[in-house]
Amino acid sequence: MKNIGIIVNKGKPEARIVARELLYLLEIRGAQVLLDESVASDVGRPELGMTVEEIGKRAALICVLGGDGTLLGIARKLAGLSVPILGINLGTLGFLSEAEPDNLPHAVDNLLSGQYAIEERMMLEATLIRKGHALGKYTAMNDIGIAKGSFCRIIQCAVYLNDSYVATFSGDGVIVSTPTGSTAYSLSAGGPIVAPNVDMLLLTPVAPHSLTARPMIFNGDETIRVEVDAIHQKMGLSIDGQLGYRLEGGDQIYIRKSPYSTPLIKLNKSGFFEAIRTKFQGEWE
Repeated sequence: MKNIGIIVNKGKPEARIVARELLYLLEIRGAQVLLDESVASDVGRPELGMTVEEIGKRAALICVLGGDGTLLGIARKLAGLSVPILGINLGTLGFLSEAEPDNLPHAVDNLLSGQYAIEERMMLEATLIRKGHALGKYTAMNDIGIAKGSFCRIIQCAVYLNDSYVATFSGDGVIVSTPTGSTAYSLSAGGPIVAPNVDMLLLTPVAPHSLTARPMIFNGDETIRVEVDAIHQKMGLSIDGQLGYRLEGGDQIYIRKSPYSTPLIKLNKSGFFEAIRTKFQGEWE
């Protein structure tokens, strides 16, 4: 029987209750469960507790209890291990989740009987260069954001594609996203919804000071370079909207498709756009 990991966002009110039920449903069906150490004692099974990294190395698949933000964080942490992830939604929209707390028995039956599909989701790799030196390399599943501080004046983002100049966007910044990230920050900034199986990079200007600035789609095998400048130094680089790093004028951010992808478990036969319609609660009807 497969080792199945359970990773939990303890900040969600019902997290412990759902984790305990999921643990019970898996064990009575004979599965070996690996529990996130942060919740193992809370559900009365401290002997099953281990780190997220250990679960990633030992589990055949992982159930992540939380919202999309929780799943994004786990996907980054486990990038390169290629362990399939099932999102169990304890949040609001849950674009990345396939199961809800009220259908756990059905989800567990499908998991253990192998009645699911794997959907590989593209990830991004961003490298921050300052004065010719690499300060860090980051992996994202949704997007890389480059933005001004809350109350600052505009910033300029000069965009290059494989060293060919594209345009300079003046405004609040730019977002480079994967197809998965097209339904996140990029969507709120006016970007298009992109089907998850499209191999592309999406560039979306944020509050641009030009009526002609529009989202752009580039081939997934190309590299986007963004050079930032401003008369102030209150600019930031965000990774999936969760991790932030201070930017300085003249910084360069190289963004390309990551060598890693995130395998998401798909239990439902309904298509991507049916899920979108459901999440938007009939707005497209």
